[in-house]
Amino acid sequence: MLVYIHVPFCRTRCRYCAFYSSPLGRGVTAAASPAVRDYVDTLLMELALWGDRLGGSPVETVFFGGGTPSLLPPRIIGVVLERLAKYFKLAPKAEVTLEANPESLRGGHTAAQFLSAGVNRLSIGLQSMDETQLRLLGRAHKAADSLHSVFLAREAGCANINVDLMWGLPGQSVRHWLQTLKDVFRMTPDHISAYGLTLEPGTALEADVEEGRLSLPPERDQNIMFMEGAALLEQHGYLHYEISNFARMGFQCRHNLGYWEGADYLGLGPSATSTIQNRRWTNPAGQNAWNTRVRQGSLDAEAEILTPETRVLELLMLRLRTARGLRVKDYHELTGRDFTRDHQKLVQALHENGLIRLRDGYLRLTRKGMVVSNAILTNLFARTREVLHTPLPQGAAPQAVGTTQQTPEPDVRPVRWPSA
Repeated sequence: MLVYIHVPFCRTRCRYCAFYSSPLGRGVTAAASPAVRDYVDTLLMELALWGDRLGGSPVETVFFGGGTPSLLPPRIIGVVLERLAKYFKLAPKAEVTLEANPESLRGGHTAAQFLSAGVNRLSIGLQSMDETQLRLLGRAHKAADSLHSVFLAREAGCANINVDLMWGLPGQSVRHWLQTLKDVFRMTPDHISAYGLTLEPGTALEADVEEGRLSLPPERDQNIMFMEGAALLEQHGYLHYEISNFARMGFQCRHNLGYWEGADYLGLGPSATSTIQNRRWTNPAGQNAWNTRVRQGSLDAEAEILTPETRVLELLMLRLRTARGLRVKDYHELTGRDFTRDHQKLVQALHENGLIRLRDGYLRLTRKGMVVSNAILTNLFARTREVLHTPLPQGAAPQAVGTTQQTPEPDVRPVRWPSA
């Protein structure tokens, strides 16, 4: 099982962010905030609640996401991990990731203190190395803070460092993006997450673009950023193992790999999502509502039961994000159907256009296919929904998904994964 812990506090809200978070404001420390104290009390209560229900379950990875988890005192992170190990079987070599912003690691010994608390992987949100773009994104740090934070983490003994970057930003050129990568290579991180900017509804950055104050790079330039950026990353020893993620050998993010491979995950904290034994629920986003539900013990009272059809569609969506791709035998085991027979025309068209490879029982998107992965998945979903309600050919094994037209179409909603 994977455990995700949402820490909903940040110094100031970034202009592109749609995750649930509560800005503390400049100059306010987490240790002095009543909201943070209430959050920690409720989080420990939630841990005890799930300890009673799922106690003893093995936990392979822990991910503190946010918000800005590094605003919490290292002592609090240590207490949470101690309670987690008390209620669950935390693997001896569990991957424990903490998201951090560069400015929050400037306190000299902070990185070392987080490591002493039990963190063994830091994910540092650089986003850009350009001062103008950092201001545009609403980031609180400067480029020099990025260099300093990675240096401090290494000096403290952190052997597994990820940095988050964004491409497709307003005013960003292909040359500028490639230079950002070259600047980051000098920091020698073990893992790089490179995300194309998504304009989230209701964010300040979306309003700027919608109202014409800012404009995104042309689609052609964004495609080139992805293709040439991925090639440059691989030239520097970073394996392209998922659409937006690159790692040196042995440093793939085990937590996110678990999501993509369909592992159960328990989400703690406001707005966190859980999926356990084909049941999915999301905690209330507001801290007061979350606190109330924890005290009532009713966090999963409205859990969604994942239908077989939803499970098939999520299998396709998640596996095709990875370089390993979809094991077509998994599709057969879940549906009783033959993938290539069900999708023969689409597979042929995608292959002829160099968008997929089908080899050794795996269907993989090529890098060119990753650029248009949303369009590929849209077509794949439509065809899959159609065939799942079509009887199997005579003599074929029974399928796992119901074939009656009365089966309701599932509401397949995207799950927000934390950054790596």
